[in-house]
Amino acid sequence: MSVFLHCLSHTPLVGLVDPSPEVLAQVNGEIASARDRIAQFDPELVIIFAPDHYNGFFYDVMPSFCIGIAAQAVGDFGSAAGKISVPADLAESCANAVLNSGIDAAVSYRMQVDHGFAQPLDILLGGLDSYPVIPIFINCLARPMPSFNRVRLLGEAVGRFAAGLNKRVLFLGSGGLSHQPPVPELATANAHLKDRLLGSGRDLPEDERSARTDRVIHAAHKFVEDQTTLHPLNPEWDRQFLDTIESGNLKALDALSNDDVSVVAGKSTHEVKAWVAAFAALSSYGPYETSNRYYREIPEWIAGFGALSARPVTR
Repeated sequence: MSVFLHCLSHTPLVGLVDPSPEVLAQVNGEIASARDRIAQFDPELVIIFAPDHYNGFFYDVMPSFCIGIAAQAVGDFGSAAGKISVPADLAESCANAVLNSGIDAAVSYRMQVDHGFAQPLDILLGGLDSYPVIPIFINCLARPMPSFNRVRLLGEAVGRFAAGLNKRVLFLGSGGLSHQPPVPELATANAHLKDRLLGSGRDLPEDERSARTDRVIHAAHKFVEDQTTLHPLNPEWDRQFLDTIESGNLKALDALSNDDVSVVAGKSTHEVKAWVAAFAALSSYGPYETSNRYYREIPEWIAGFGALSARPVTR
């Protein structure tokens, strides 16, 4: 039995609005290094915590958490598309273990995911079907959202399940740090967008998907020129969050208010809950030590962009 963790920010804008070649080379170097460490670990099971951006989960039914028993990536923003290799029996066992721990997670036998899941699976593992993967969705966008406390408890429950498998398990957490790209909100959406948010966006016509991509690209270009056009990035908050995660004191995050995080760091910053869940899962194996921390604010990607690896403390 062994375990490894890697958390990484994702961005739909990679290859569409990129930072300078120097910054891009730096990020690609960090990703390549993580990919090598994961390949050396050679996981027998991957458990990924990630959000959705109204491509698979909508307000017709919006769970706080959902465990995929089968999953398909939609391929938004040019990300990898297709079937994710989910071991159904293990995923069902994980769901039962989580429910028995008192965490009410939904299950899906037809989960649809977007770049939040597909990008790390593709760039870190070499594809959607390279390893057996249990995908776990965390609602990080649609109000009302789960608290940091509930996310931590979810991660701990998943970690206890994984620790009993006698397998090499890789935990992945996928999410941006401070950021607020132009994502529609139910409370302010027009009639057409509201219908999409209520579920019709699950099978978005190609022309609308292209227009959505173009809107985000346009917003990124404007943000690079003038960072008052969107909620500003908050490197101080990002670094403090990374410090807390590294300290192992995950319970300190329980006090964070969803509303306060939105105001201070942006409404999409709740994607850090994927990191919290992954580290909470790792904590079920005992104290951990971190390595290969990376952080940079990247306006071109409208995100505080980070990466961090961890494994149990060697005794």
